[in-house]
Amino acid sequence: MKDQKPSIVFDQERASSYDKRFAKLAPMRDALHLFIRIVLSELPDDARILCVGVGTGLELIDLAQTFPQWQFTAVEPAASMLDICRQKAEVCGIISRCTFHEGYLDSLPASDSFHAATCLLVSHFFMQQEERRNFFRQIAARLLPDGYLVSSDLASDMSTASYQSLLAVWLLMLRYAETPAEEIEKFVTSYGRDAAILPPQEVESIIASSGFDTPVLFFQTLLIHAWYAKRTP
Repeated sequence: MKDQKPSIVFDQERASSYDKRFAKLAPMRDALHLFIRIVLSELPDDARILCVGVGTGLELIDLAQTFPQWQFTAVEPAASMLDICRQKAEVCGIISRCTFHEGYLDSLPASDSFHAATCLLVSHFFMQQEERRNFFRQIAARLLPDGYLVSSDLASDMSTASYQSLLAVWLLMLRYAETPAEEIEKFVTSYGRDAAILPPQEVESIIASSGFDTPVLFFQTLLIHAWYAKRTP
């Protein structure tokens, strides 16, 4: 099954500035990472973790520093983002526990199945629901029975007044993070065009139809929703 390519690509400039651009929002990110650690805390000491669309590796580094025997496979199509992830792993002294794959899941070599997979702010770039479903199916195929998926995405019913209200606060958040006005405009324009913002129940349905039990929403900050789900045995 061939992966469909998300429409947004991270070049060298975007990758190099990615973490700095959102530094003022670190408390929000750290809170999500805290609850991911809690959700996955009962995995085996030698658990194998698949990080899909790992980007600059923030969740990988956080998990690796908390669970010192876990092994990680980082999958990322953007070479510039993966290079930064690799550099961070080296600086943190965890690179011996990491495997890096530049590309998509369809080209990831076969390996032992994983105990869990993380997929943070990735699947909403698949505009067609069947593409998104296939993406989650590929993750499920890499997991052990009862293996965990932890997935976060932008989600909301864009036709509602509550979405417009949350969007207004979201824009205030971006301004607080000192995001340039032209970047904010690009973000807003991309919602629904380059990022499939669906009602949370629809995202849950897509995940549940892709080889997982019913997802559990365990975290939300404004438009960002995060779920965990176990692979159906």
